[in-house]
Amino acid sequence: MKKEIRIKGLRKRWLINSLGPIVMVALLCIAVFSVSIANYYYTGMRTGLESKAKEAANAFNTYSMNSYNEYIQMARSYTESFQDKDYLELQFIDSNGRIEVSTYGVTAGLMPSTPDITAALTEGEIEPYMGEDPATGQTIMSVSAPLEFDGRVVGAMRYVTAMDLANRQILISILIAVLVGVAALTMVYFSNLVLITNVVEPVAEVTATAKRISGGSYGIQVENKYRDEIGELIDSINDMSTKIGQSEKVKSEFISSVSHELRTPLTAINGWGETLLAGDSSPEELRKGIGIILKESRRLTSMVEELLDFSRMEDGRFTLHVEQADVQAEFEDTIYTYRALLRQDGIELRYDDGGQIIEPIAGDSERLKQVFCNVLDNAAKHGGAGKRIDAAIRQENDTIVLTVRDYGPGIPEEELPYVKQKFYKGSSKARGSGIGLAVCDEIIHLHNGEFDINNAVGGGTIVTIVLPMAQ
Repeated sequence: MKKEIRIKGLRKRWLINSLGPIVMVALLCIAVFSVSIANYYYTGMRTGLESKAKEAANAFNTYSMNSYNEYIQMARSYTESFQDKDYLELQFIDSNGRIEVSTYGVTAGLMPSTPDITAALTEGEIEPYMGEDPATGQTIMSVSAPLEFDGRVVGAMRYVTAMDLANRQILISILIAVLVGVAALTMVYFSNLVLITNVVEPVAEVTATAKRISGGSYGIQVENKYRDEIGELIDSINDMSTKIGQSEKVKSEFISSVSHELRTPLTAINGWGETLLAGDSSPEELRKGIGIILKESRRLTSMVEELLDFSRMEDGRFTLHVEQADVQAEFEDTIYTYRALLRQDGIELRYDDGGQIIEPIAGDSERLKQVFCNVLDNAAKHGGAGKRIDAAIRQENDTIVLTVRDYGPGIPEEELPYVKQKFYKGSSKARGSGIGLAVCDEIIHLHNGEFDINNAVGGGTIVTIVLPMAQ
C-alpha cells in the first residue's frame, strides 16, 4: 500500500509540475486571444460607424435648406433610401436630443441621452458609445455626427447597431480557442501520463528490488528492458546487488578463514602449553615445544597486525612515518632473513642487485619492509612448489623497481583482477586472512608507487613494485 501511495504521489507531482505551467500558459493565451478578438471586432465596428457617420453627415450638410420642415423632409427621404437598414438603424436627432426620424419607426420620439448624442450636440464632435441602450435595454454601439445649419448645430445623425451578433461571433471564437486549448492540454496530459507510467513502473520495480536487497536478498537482479536513463539505473542496481552479494560472500569466507587461522595456532599453543605444564617432557621436547609456541605466537601477532592495519585503512587512520628510507638495505635484510627460512623448506631464494647502489628515498622503512616480507611470504606459500624464488632490485630513470618471482603454478587468469582486493583468496588453499596484499597495495599507494601482480612468462607469478625516487 505504501508503494502505491508513493507512486501516485510521484505521478501527481509529475503531472502538476509538467501540466501546471502549460495550463497557466494556455489560460494566458486564451485570455489574450479573447481580449484581442473582442478588441478586433469592436475596433472594426467603431471605425466603420465613425467613417460612415462622418461621410453621411458631410453629405447631408452640403444640401441647402431654408426651413426646419425642409430639414425634416430631407431626413425622412434619406432614411427611406437607407440601404443598410437590415443591420444598422439611422436616426436623426433634434437639438433637444429627441429622435425625429428613424429607419425603425418605433424609436421616433424617444430621447436616448447617450454620451455620443451629447458630444455631437454640445461639442460638435463625433464620439462613439458602446453600452446599454436606455430605451430598449439592449447592448448597442452608436456613433453620432453633428448636423449644422447656418453655422450652428441643429441636430445629429446617429448610427446604431446591436452588439448581439458581434458578441456571438466573439463568443464562438473564444469557444473555439478554448476547445483547441482543451484538446492540446488533453494530448499533453495523456502523453505525460504515458511517460510517467513508463517511469513509475520501472522505478517501482527497482524500489521493490532495493528493499529486497536491504532485507538480505543479495545478488538478485532486475530484468532490464530499457535503453535509457532507467536502463542505466537498473544496471547500476544490478551491479550493486552483484557486488554486495560478492562482498557478503567474501566477508563470510574471510570470517571463516580468520577463525580457522586463529584456531590453528591457538590449538598448537594450548596443546604444547598443557604438555609442558605436565612437566614430564624431555629437554629436546621442551625446546621443540617452546619453539612451536613462539612460531605460532608470531603468526598470531602477524595476523593481528594485518587486521589492525586493515581497520586503519577502513577508517582512514592508516598513515606513514616518513623519513629517509634505504629501500635497498631493507629489501636485502628481508632477503637474507627469508633465505635461511626458505632453505629449510627446500626453496632456493636468488637475489640480484644489478650491481647498483641505490640512494635512500623519503618513506616509511617499517611499512616497506612489511610489504617485502608479505610478498616473499606469499611467494613461498603459493609458489613454493617451484622450489625457486628470484628477487631483484634496480634503478630505472627516477624510479626504484623491485621484483619477486616464483616458479609455482601461477594465478588463474580470471582471479588476477581481484587478488589485491580485501578478503579475496580465490581458489588458493594456502593459509592467510586475504588482506595482506590489500595492505601492501595501500602502503605502496601511499608512497605514490605501483604494486602489480601478474603471471610470469614461462610460469609462476611475478610481483612488481615501483617506487618514485622523488617523494
